[in-house]
Amino acid sequence: MQKFVSLASALGVVFAMTFIAGCEDSAVPGSADATGAFTKAAEEGHAHGDGEDEHSHAHSHGAGPHGGTLADWGGGKYHVEFTVDHEKQEATVYVLGSDEKSPTPIRADRISLMINEPEMQTDLLPQPLDGETDGASSRFVGTHETLKTVQDYSGTLTAEIEGTPYTGDFREQAHEGHDHK
Repeated sequence: MQKFVSLASALGVVFAMTFIAGCEDSAVPGSADATGAFTKAAEEGHAHGDGEDEHSHAHSHGAGPHGGTLADWGGGKYHVEFTVDHEKQEATVYVLGSDEKSPTPIRADRISLMINEPEMQTDLLPQPLDGETDGASSRFVGTHETLKTVQDYSGTLTAEIEGTPYTGDFREQAHEGHDHK
């Protein structure tokens, strides 16, 4: 009888450890599935790239080099900076390197911009900076009438770079040189 109790206790411990370890991975919201599709993580501030389950950790970037709001792509492989000119109803996104400062030209047809409130979506098209060649651009620009509204925007930026999808969330917050009055 004592062997049975010891065996049952050991199995219970193994089961509990397996369950806890399994929850660590599977309970992460928005994990990439086997196809590389991204789920709820993009809505919760996680960034993905390289088809892996890479999550950005909550941390403050501060203002980007153009006074905009930064988001991670690919766990920090790239950063994207969202800026908006309300008078022109125009959004500009700059693709930056892991240092959050250096322009990093990419080959992408567009960057999709989705704003949460008011809900809208538009494509930003490449507009290469001086010296950017070979069909690569670190600047993407688009217009939408919703962007005339002066407010702090939050949303998602998505693009495909060399067959790999990248997505990252951003949330504007008033900071020096960029307050929404």
